[in-house]
This record gives sequence, C-alpha cells and structure tokens, in this order.
Amino acid sequence: MDPEKIFSGPVEFLKSAPQLQHLPDPSVPEIAFAGRSNVGKSTLINALTNRKGLARISGTPGRTQELNFFDVGRPLLFRIVDMPGYGFAKAPPGVVKKWRFLVNDYLRGRQVLKRTFLLIDCRRGIGDIDREIMQMMDDAAVSYRVTLTKADKVKASALEKLQHSVHDELAKHPAAFPEISVTSAEKKGGIADLRSAVLEAVMS
Repeated sequence: MDPEKIFSGPVEFLKSAPQLQHLPDPSVPEIAFAGRSNVGKSTLINALTNRKGLARISGTPGRTQELNFFDVGRPLLFRIVDMPGYGFAKAPPGVVKKWRFLVNDYLRGRQVLKRTFLLIDCRRGIGDIDREIMQMMDDAAVSYRVTLTKADKVKASALEKLQHSVHDELAKHPAAFPEISVTSAEKKGGIADLRSAVLEAVMS
C-alpha cells in the first residue's frame, strides 16, 4: 500500500464512542493515538490525513472526552482512533475517572487494535502520567510506539538529547516499539514517515 495514496484518499469521521458499548464493530484493524491533554493529537491526525478539520481541535485541554473513530479507505482498510487526552489537572475528578476507565478498557480489550501511537510533547518529555499509561500497556501486552510531537518548538540539540533519553527508557518497556517517530504537524516534519509507520502497523 502506498502511504501517500492511502491518506490522500477517502478518510471520514465515523462516530464518537463515550462508552465501550458504543464502539463500532471490530471488523478492520484500528490504530489509536493517545497522549496527555494538549499534546497535539487532533492536529497530528489532521496532518497525517492531510485534512484541516477532520479531527476537531480545541484550545481547551481535555475537550476530547470520547473515542473518536475515523474510517480510512474505500473499501474500508482500517480505522484511526483519537483517544481522550489524559493528565488534565483542571478536569473534575469524576470526569478524569471516566476518561481513564474508557481509555484503559479500550486499550486492554480491543482485539483489532494493532498499535497505539503514544504522543509525547518534545518540550515536556516523558512524564509520570505517560509512564503510567506505558506500564498499563506493558502489562496488557498492547504494542505502542512513542511519537514525539511539536519537534519544531525545541532546538536541534535538545531534540537529539530527548531522543536518546526516550530510546533508553523504551528499552525498559517490553510492549514498546523500539523505534520512535519525530513529528511537527505545523511544519509537516516526519508526517510521511508516520504514515508509513501507521500502515506498517496495520499490516503487522
């Protein structure tokens, strides 16, 4: 499959799932995008699919409170899943708990989930809340690939140092994919490589 051809073809919003019973039928592979609030998931998905408004972008961290599913290809090839952000301190505790259960239950129990792309802001690096999600995916044997976002916001030397530290940390996590992706949605940096990585995961 040609990544450029696939992502320039039909990509459509399917549905939002506030609870597990609203998930679409598990008929095709799914690729999930996870990360803390305001890490740039929606922006990256829009860049990945070369569309401006496919995934809704909000200036309010924590706005995405559901699993959002997008169909890729016609006939349908796979689905992209935009997951609720985690770690937003100002959200009410009950809302945080609801998001957490939804994310954890989806990641642990979705058999058609081929890989989760775990987004990490280059300016923050891997935080304790990210490590909790990584440990959960390790325990559940859910394959994930760390994807650095907003690479254009840091100096090249800082980015290189971050990549080395992330690689060292991933060696301790059995479910982590050994390679990382480095992206800038704003500058379109790393987007072609990310498309290839998504399709590689779909076909794995």
